[in-house]
Amino acid sequence: MLKESRIILGFYCLLLTCLNLSSGYGQDTVRYKGTTMVNVDYHDGRLRPAVGVHSFQTFRANREHQGRDSTLTWTYNHAPMMAYWNHRFYINYLSNPIGEHIPPGQSMLQTSTDGKQWSSPVVVFPPYKIPDGARKVGHPGVARDLTAVMHQRMAFFVSGNGKLLALGYYGMVLDSRDDPNDGKGVGRVIREIHRDGSFGPIYFIRPNKSWKYPLTYPLFSDSGDKDFIKACQELLSNRPMVQQWVEEADRDDPLIALQKQYKAFSYYHLNDGRMVGLWKSALTSTSSDGGNTWEFNPTRAPGFVNSNAKIWGQKTADGRYVTVYNPSEFRWPLALSVSDNGLEYKNLLLVNGEISGMRYGGNYKSYGPQYVRGIVEGNGIPPDGKLWVTYSMNKEDIWVSSIPVPITADASQHAEDFFTREDGETLLSRWNIYSPLWASVGIRTNPRNVSFLNLLDSDPFDYARAERIIPPTRKLEAEWSVTPAQSTFGHLDMEILDAVGTVALRLTLDSTGKLQTKAGYRQKELTEYQAEQSYKIKVKLDVQTRIYSLEINGRNLGNHVLFAPVSSISRVVFRTGPTRRFPNADTPTDQDYDLPDAGGRSREAGFGIDYLITRTY
Repeated sequence: MLKESRIILGFYCLLLTCLNLSSGYGQDTVRYKGTTMVNVDYHDGRLRPAVGVHSFQTFRANREHQGRDSTLTWTYNHAPMMAYWNHRFYINYLSNPIGEHIPPGQSMLQTSTDGKQWSSPVVVFPPYKIPDGARKVGHPGVARDLTAVMHQRMAFFVSGNGKLLALGYYGMVLDSRDDPNDGKGVGRVIREIHRDGSFGPIYFIRPNKSWKYPLTYPLFSDSGDKDFIKACQELLSNRPMVQQWVEEADRDDPLIALQKQYKAFSYYHLNDGRMVGLWKSALTSTSSDGGNTWEFNPTRAPGFVNSNAKIWGQKTADGRYVTVYNPSEFRWPLALSVSDNGLEYKNLLLVNGEISGMRYGGNYKSYGPQYVRGIVEGNGIPPDGKLWVTYSMNKEDIWVSSIPVPITADASQHAEDFFTREDGETLLSRWNIYSPLWASVGIRTNPRNVSFLNLLDSDPFDYARAERIIPPTRKLEAEWSVTPAQSTFGHLDMEILDAVGTVALRLTLDSTGKLQTKAGYRQKELTEYQAEQSYKIKVKLDVQTRIYSLEINGRNLGNHVLFAPVSSISRVVFRTGPTRRFPNADTPTDQDYDLPDAGGRSREAGFGIDYLITRTY
């Protein structure tokens, strides 16, 4: 009997081991071992920010007021990807007039020398006419006056002979729920981007074999440029690069090593030479032979939370590793996790916790900063050593974020930032900024050639935000100088927060010339303010007593109560708009309406910050 019990126990132990292996827990695989989780009731997830993240909007859709130029007025813009080549950043993204998978579609290109200021987008792959009468196997529809849509999981390739190649994929959709990435489209196209910014001709590098109709562009092998053909052939032989094609490729394409339909492949290499693969929903596996075979079927990375959205992974300049993704069942917030060895991820920090108003409704448009991508191995290394990522906001606008390396959430010292005395750009590297095109954050100079931190805002649906992270402090003295450019419009919140974003103290320059403080659920007027006058604000607070004193331009305005309790102070924020709480976890998934006056622009308000000083007392 005892022997039988041992046999049964051994069988169950073996079964448990097999189950663990199948779920990824027994594998030598990517896993999240941290304890921080996201609270989706807040756009920032209640996460601590990574210090020094700078987020810039590269493109802002506007259907109404930019003429009829489709590079500017199409309002579905999504799936951006990056490269760095010839001392310049490149972004390629998809664009449709209104919604996802609704033709026509085209691919856009933007460039930048510094990652902050971006060129106006240009069409790199224009709309493609589908022949009337074209059909798709398994679908009853027939093409009539139809244009392809773009769908690609790979956008750039830098070849060994120094060429930058741009890629796109023309897919066919016969209704709003049809898929362009079912392997039954037209095919993948390619063209060269020259060093002077011009484009080479468009060629097909991999047509779908199910496409039985004439091709508008020739095959790459018909090019008269032997170096271009060589670069294309190099790409075709690169297993991890072409693995990104799996969703659009023929389902039996011999170029694709792993033909199962795992989506949005990204990868990086460990120090021992193994390749780590990541797919949507935080699926993962590893390969010891460069992506020819995989050690196990991709499974959910243990501990990772990620819905049907992209996850990005790469090695960073300090020899560590990072994953960037939406760690929730929603498309917010955008966060990162760091690993020392590329397998065990240990923390969760905020990259972008904002959600601007979705100005234009559309098919499959999701709220939030999403579909993140960095610079894939071989496609360039920016000289600043930072981690650069790109993503869309609401599948509408295009953004980039730069993240200093090594990545940390801890400030080493208190603020003593005099923008009027020191190099403003160097000081700004210590700050986190969120800078839309119509609500920018930057260093500027006044007519006396004196620098200051300037927040400008003419965006009715977004705001500028500048944040300084400081060491956790229970007794804080903070002092800053602010100069509003106006007093009859505009808005500036000046806030003191804890590490995860709980606002303890808020002062507001409102649109009626009043300086107010938040007192519980009321706004308490403190004084009036005038345009172009500087206000030196001093705050002294104690989180234990919840009392703070306030002084403005040397005038004592007495003691007040923090409107929310916190255990310590870690952040100071300047923001040109009120707190946003829409959307939330209960907001309907699909927005089928446009916001009123969606293309409108507000009168520009400006606020200058001369300095910020914080200290413990």
